[in-house]
Amino acid sequence: MSLLIPLYVHPAEDPAAWHRLITRAARTWAVVLNPASGPGHVPDPAFAAAADALRTAGARLLGYVDTDYGARDPAQITADLRRHQEWYAIDGCFLDQVTAGPHGLPACRRLVRSVRRLGASTVVLNPGVHPAPGYARLADLTVTFEGHWSTYVSAFNRPSWTSRQPPERLCHLVYGVPELLVPLAVRTARERGAAVCGPVTGEPPNPWSRLTPALTATDR
Repeated sequence: MSLLIPLYVHPAEDPAAWHRLITRAARTWAVVLNPASGPGHVPDPAFAAAADALRTAGARLLGYVDTDYGARDPAQITADLRRHQEWYAIDGCFLDQVTAGPHGLPACRRLVRSVRRLGASTVVLNPGVHPAPGYARLADLTVTFEGHWSTYVSAFNRPSWTSRQPPERLCHLVYGVPELLVPLAVRTARERGAAVCGPVTGEPPNPWSRLTPALTATDR
């Protein structure tokens, strides 16, 4: 099992979830830090403490950065990355709402080159759907599905190019998974060619406010 963990809840709001995550940090593929839909405008001591504890426990840390499907100024994106690096000592970045069509590929390529030059050793792209094949070659990990469990089981289509990709470079993020079916969601991701996944039981507007039961299931 390889789990990508976006936990979008403040450590003071759900300290128990953060404690469980820290105690199992070494079992994660990476943890996405998202203090304020990005790094925010000032450092958050609670997130800094959580980041330090996660790092000590062996986690790879990614800073959340929104690209707004290519509409956001690249300078704002790199500024967010720098704040994540300065305040939380992240290892890389989780670029959210990335374009998926061929038209956006050149700009995305330039962006990935920019963040790597700034020291992002791990880059995750999240178009949330299967993008044009070239995107997967840019990143260490590409999220090719983000959506509800009901959609995942009824309307998932896997393009042929994904079968030629190493499974460890593809990820499925699935929310609204009934807790008893979380192990099934993990197996389904593997069967669909994604070695990394993040099944959670939460629902919109913020399904990522809950820690995935798949992380604690590894104790069984």
